[in-house]
Amino acid sequence: MQLSLFSQVESVYAEATGSVPNAVLYQKVAEKAGLADDQLNVRQPIGKAGALRNPVTREIRWHQQTLKAAGLLERTGRAQWELTGKGKVKLRKARPGSTMVAFSTRLGVALWSLSEDVFSKLDQPITLALTSPPYPLRVSRAYGNPAINEYVDWLVDQVAPIADNLRPGGSICLNVSNDIFEERSPARSIYREKLVIALVERLGLHKMDELIWHNPCKCPGPIQWASKTRQQLNVAYECVYWFTNDPRACLADNRRVLEPHTERHQALIDAGGASPGEFSDGAYRRREGSFSRQTEGRIPRNLLRIPHNCTSQSAYKAMARDLQLPEHGAPYPLQLALFLIRFLSREGDLVVDQFGGSLTTGVGCEELGRPWVSTECMWEYARGGAERFRQYKGFALNPDFTNVSKGVSL
Repeated sequence: MQLSLFSQVESVYAEATGSVPNAVLYQKVAEKAGLADDQLNVRQPIGKAGALRNPVTREIRWHQQTLKAAGLLERTGRAQWELTGKGKVKLRKARPGSTMVAFSTRLGVALWSLSEDVFSKLDQPITLALTSPPYPLRVSRAYGNPAINEYVDWLVDQVAPIADNLRPGGSICLNVSNDIFEERSPARSIYREKLVIALVERLGLHKMDELIWHNPCKCPGPIQWASKTRQQLNVAYECVYWFTNDPRACLADNRRVLEPHTERHQALIDAGGASPGEFSDGAYRRREGSFSRQTEGRIPRNLLRIPHNCTSQSAYKAMARDLQLPEHGAPYPLQLALFLIRFLSREGDLVVDQFGGSLTTGVGCEELGRPWVSTECMWEYARGGAERFRQYKGFALNPDFTNVSKGVSL
């Protein structure tokens, strides 16, 4: 039986003051996992060659190499490893039940807090919740994330207070990953499907769409299954699930996000339309003069082609480095936020983001004139994201929040 030892392996390196020899790693992980002493000595045939190996130490080494592949671990000698600078990043997390204003503007406020401590008490109707929750990654980012077997229940609990305070026809948009795989398998996890069903059945939401965010700059992968075993294709998109509590009253309006007509469509308009015809055995019929009416623009398709090499995010990362703060590891581009905010809310409508990260949703709201509330539980991310708002009216950085870096805690 495969052992789930990743968190124990990670904690051994995190607790060490220097390099950790593999022999010490094996012993400490076994102690943390409550394994019997003789389990490190058992040998059994493993792999096609049937070589005699210990399944526990083999599992531990696999997790060790996973940390190495993520850039969190480096070799310091024969069979000795320690955390890299990236792996040693420690973030200061807000304590449960405590909330502090990080900064505010004329339109919005960013709070250093756990999301449940804010949105369970918010008494303003929400028009749009736009957020990117932590992904259920096997190798956790610095800010942490729930395990895959806990993820659906955890995220439903996080969304529940938002759904309770969503105005009729309001929307909830969740950017989640498609690239979560079954353990040691090229098969994708079905956690997304389970999540959709849970949100609909437990919270009474309705799925409006599964928007495809096509990122042409996405790194090739998954390396193991696409480049090594060749059983998968390189990934190119992430999902944005769009829910509402009342489909017929939904406040979305595609006229707010119309695009320019293509040259071909404009040519048809100028020529008075297309000629009649039948297609797909009569399933589609084109009448005389179709596509002749001049309109304000083209209705976008539900595939959003937006690269993640965003100038706004690049500027944020440079400002975070100047302040000697860690950059958020998974920001989404401002253009994606602008599109969804414009499409799913109106000027003056309240927009919230419960996993603020680099606070891109808040920036989009400032640009489009929407009141906003964001929560971010990690001090370093909220402080770095604050620099993106200095240009907006009413910006004020809370001195008590900045003093956290001097040892004053929440």
